[in-house]
Amino acid sequence: MDPIINLIIFICLGVASIVLSILAVTSKSLLRAATYLLLVLICTAGFYLFLNYHFLSAVQISVYAGGVVVLFIFAIFLTSNKGDVLQKHQTRRYILGLLGVVGGIGLTAFVLFKHRFLYESNTSMVGDGEISMSLIGQTLMGTEKYQYLLPFEVLSILLLAAIIGGILIARKR
Repeated sequence: MDPIINLIIFICLGVASIVLSILAVTSKSLLRAATYLLLVLICTAGFYLFLNYHFLSAVQISVYAGGVVVLFIFAIFLTSNKGDVLQKHQTRRYILGLLGVVGGIGLTAFVLFKHRFLYESNTSMVGDGEISMSLIGQTLMGTEKYQYLLPFEVLSILLLAAIIGGILIARKR
């Protein structure tokens, strides 16, 4: 694709991600906030496509946009009454949130400008190459060093606990 088209699409995805993130945080309806979160996660999958990580983009859409957001919406329906609206927060919380955002942006900018990334000196990492599926599968399901079977299983137990907690909260009403 033409580099100018790539830039236009990237800017559109970035602006959409920022606007939808702000809407997800400031929305007064929990269901709308979850919908905005879904759209932010889809924009993130678009960023993965720009990096030529097709598998990671598919995982982003299927697991996060498909699974986690559906779980959030399920929990919202189980725990809220019809017509519930979020309460307005105090001004002090908005100021603390703004300070947290500015601090996070400052820390991210500091790391980006001061850190020397691996691809600067490693010429084998530059290019349009995509990691093979077999390597991703061996890394996810392996038990050796730098492989992720144990964190994967811990995450599944955490999600199961969240589902059970949501059901218990809903049953108390």
